[in-house]
Amino acid sequence: MDLCNLSVIKNLMSDAGITFRKEFGQNFLINRMIPEDIADNCTDNSDSLIIEIGPGIGCLTQELAMRYKRVVAIEIDKGLIPILDKTLAEFDNVTVINADVMEVDLSEIVRTYGEGMPVSVCANLPYYITTPILMRLLESGVPFSSITVMVQNEVASRLIAAPGKSDYGSITTMLGYYGTVKRLFKVSAGCFIPAPKVDSAVVRIDLYKEKRFNPKSEKLFRDLVRAAFEMRRKTLVNAISTKLPQYDKVAVTEALIALGLSETVRGERLSTEEFVNLSDILFEAK
Repeated sequence: MDLCNLSVIKNLMSDAGITFRKEFGQNFLINRMIPEDIADNCTDNSDSLIIEIGPGIGCLTQELAMRYKRVVAIEIDKGLIPILDKTLAEFDNVTVINADVMEVDLSEIVRTYGEGMPVSVCANLPYYITTPILMRLLESGVPFSSITVMVQNEVASRLIAAPGKSDYGSITTMLGYYGTVKRLFKVSAGCFIPAPKVDSAVVRIDLYKEKRFNPKSEKLFRDLVRAAFEMRRKTLVNAISTKLPQYDKVAVTEALIALGLSETVRGERLSTEEFVNLSDILFEAK
């Protein structure tokens, strides 16, 4: 069954009595090469457990199941579950869970379905909730090997941006805390039904096997990043002293100078490492 065939997709949904749900950001692939390429690039270890977010009708799920030892697909739309039961019936290494990835216990999924196995994530993420899902994954405590996601092309540019670039933001800084990111390939809007208004891109985040950064206070590090980008038009001195008044302008200025940075620098100029070092200096000063 070709799950990227437009007629097949429409027939499956018609038989199930459902339609595309905009609130879940549903856009299904109609180009067979895309799920194949995503699955090929998901991870280098075929013995992995793959957690897929938002399988839709299962076109990417099938490709993952043919390449990796175990697949757990998390689908929020209960209307799609009967379709997935049909399209994935031939695969005994796939489990579908009807749940919201923002609420499900990811660690429990790993313990139940992939204890001792390397774990990676693969997903075609809804545009409206990309950043929250990525942060949910990164902060879950699950030792993912990699996270491969298809996102809005503009978001992909933010995820891979270098410090000082206009696309660089808090999500870029936080991704740098957990691993390295690379853009794999672009996906045009015409590869989907319904066609979104913008193109997409597939990116892969390779998580550090061992923590690269160990701030003295992870909370302070996160607070500094949040403050810097919530007030990105302000200098870092003003942004931090406004959002975190316990650190006055003098203290922040001295910390920046100690790092060899200008007292007029904005947060978008700092790398992840520089934010970590700044947090350590301010933490020790307190």
